Amino acid sequence: MAHLVLLPILIPLVGAMIGLLVRERRPLQTAWTLGTMLTSLASSLWLLWAVWQTGQPVVFHSGGWLAPFGIVLVGDLLSALFVVMTQLVMATGIIYALGSQDKVVTYPTFFPLFLTLATGLTGAMLTGDLFNLYVFAELLVISGTVLTAVSDDKYGTEAAYKYFYISLLASFFMLLSIGSLYISYGTLNMADLAVRVAADGSRPLLLPGIAFLMAAFMVKSAVFPFHFWQPDFHTAAPTAVSAMLSSVVVKLGVYGFLRMTTLLFVEQSPQIRAVLLALGVIGVVFGGLSALGTHNVKRMLAYSTLAQVGFILVGIGWGTPLSLAAAIVFAFNHSLIKAAMLMLAGYIASRASVKSAAFAVVTGVGRPLPAAGVLFFLGSLALAGIPPTNGFVSKALLFTSGIDAQGMWPLFLIGLASIFTLMYTIRAFQRIWWQAPAEGISTKSTGDQLIAPVILLALILALGVWAEPLVAVAQAAGTALGDPAIYIHAVLGG
Repeated sequence: MAHLVLLPILIPLVGAMIGLLVRERRPLQTAWTLGTMLTSLASSLWLLWAVWQTGQPVVFHSGGWLAPFGIVLVGDLLSALFVVMTQLVMATGIIYALGSQDKVVTYPTFFPLFLTLATGLTGAMLTGDLFNLYVFAELLVISGTVLTAVSDDKYGTEAAYKYFYISLLASFFMLLSIGSLYISYGTLNMADLAVRVAADGSRPLLLPGIAFLMAAFMVKSAVFPFHFWQPDFHTAAPTAVSAMLSSVVVKLGVYGFLRMTTLLFVEQSPQIRAVLLALGVIGVVFGGLSALGTHNVKRMLAYSTLAQVGFILVGIGWGTPLSLAAAIVFAFNHSLIKAAMLMLAGYIASRASVKSAAFAVVTGVGRPLPAAGVLFFLGSLALAGIPPTNGFVSKALLFTSGIDAQGMWPLFLIGLASIFTLMYTIRAFQRIWWQAPAEGISTKSTGDQLIAPVILLALILALGVWAEPLVAVAQAAGTALGDPAIYIHAVLGG
């Protein structure tokens, strides 16, 4: 059973290496990549099912060395659900890339790098050690940087430099945190560190360690005011890549904040949550206003991610079992919605006579494409939180948890700012599918395929109509997070 937690990391990593070996045979490489990702997704679903049935985390001790001396991988309800979310969206990203007209997807290293991207994100969420979280995060950054640098867009290299150097700043913050915590407590195993911090929270380097770790996760999730790299990056990155980084990769920071407030620094969590609550509200308002004023569909959706992550931070900031469950549900549902919307933006850009997602180019391009219009409209409803989509489930659960937590002022502000989402998405829909195109702009007869966004929109509607399984797992995860002894006992025993 312990090896179940290893498979979602090992399968895409081995798949990437074999993908490189068959790089000269593209049909074989693409089929292998998709098969690898689907197999890995099946293993992550198996892991989630095992944890759900037993009620206990699955722990793998590398090399037979028991924690805290050896490296451990831990699959509890939170990490297992986030890994399923990650690999589900990654699988649709590969499907989109297979039907994309971008030249970059024909490069022999594109699909292996896509699998290493999945490996890095999966490993970061399953590791039980802070230093190995840093290692997996670096694998994630390197893969994302290269995939952006080889983009067809002429600004791809510039965007890759921005992403790399901002991520380098986050890595610096994380290493400073790791050093501070190791000097103070002599361990980086998260369960062992949680025990030692709870026993003695007076070490002088503890607060700097917390602050540096928060800053690292804020950069990873593009939380205000560390959001400035994201719009340029997602505008220039290949659609299949930007859809992954704006939907699931930003959830690494969300995952980190959940671990910080419920496991690592429980005594210090009220102060951490207060900061997250304030930044979450600011992010919702600022992201919504920025999305309203932008000139590019992908850029609009990048600012939208800033706002949507803000909603999640508010849920973490309230800190009740219900609000934590709401944050988990919101994170899962947002990943599906945002990936679908960015794929649709890429589809429209690929059908324009001048390939670009700028409104000046795509206005009117969607008029001969009614099927894509229906999908974009459904995605807009989901992003705005309107039934029968899963976005409605996310916001209803979050707002209910806000009433339960008596967080009236934040609830009022994010509720008011929610209107912005409907405004900028419907404005984009009207411009692309209703207005006449500019002179010299026409719709091409061929472009990217709609298979991947269709799959995601089907899941979005399914989770809107039948949300009980996801909500039940999230509520169980939220309850388990309220008792860190479950995680600690599973890792350390005794």
